[in-house]
Amino acid sequence: MANVSVYNMEGKEVGTMELNDAVFGAKINEHLVHMAVVNQLANKRQGTQKAKTRSEVSGGGRKPWRQKGTGHARQGSIRAPQWTGGGVVFAPTPRDYSFKINKKEKRAALKSVLTSKLQENKLIVLEELKFDEIKTKSMKTVLDNLKVNKALVVLNENDQNVVLSARNIKDVQTALTNTINVYDVMKYNTLIVTKAAVATIEEVYA
Repeated sequence: MANVSVYNMEGKEVGTMELNDAVFGAKINEHLVHMAVVNQLANKRQGTQKAKTRSEVSGGGRKPWRQKGTGHARQGSIRAPQWTGGGVVFAPTPRDYSFKINKKEKRAALKSVLTSKLQENKLIVLEELKFDEIKTKSMKTVLDNLKVNKALVVLNENDQNVVLSARNIKDVQTALTNTINVYDVMKYNTLIVTKAAVATIEEVYA
């Protein structure tokens, strides 16, 4: 089991903690990580793009000129794709881009990125993270103490004082243990996890 330092909100080391190898020492599977990221981004797509084909563009019911004898190429409609204002060839239509991946694959991908963060020394365990009031400056102070700027902060419970204090800070996002995902963990340089959140993650994913 890997040992990591535990820090307080002042950025001082106050102890160590053993991490479960089943979660933070898993085999890194790049293929599953890639698949999980593509899955999440695809599921977020609205898929509402639309352009009209030649059958949907208004007008063009009459043949613009007779078939022969004009010197022009033959034309059947002024709404054909080669005309200005005509329809689009193979126009995009609303569609659902989402697809499913197995739960086991999702779990394995998350374990892979958690292990990766630990190996890269980009995982910080906090003893606790609590504020008496909603104050962005308080959260900024904690991040400065930890020498972190772009971070995902994982909490064990929905503490509104912490969530709202972090909301206005650029490149900082909060998440609960039941909402963390592969894309967010990879997107942010540093993963800050409270001690209680680590215990919950190990309990769920070990």
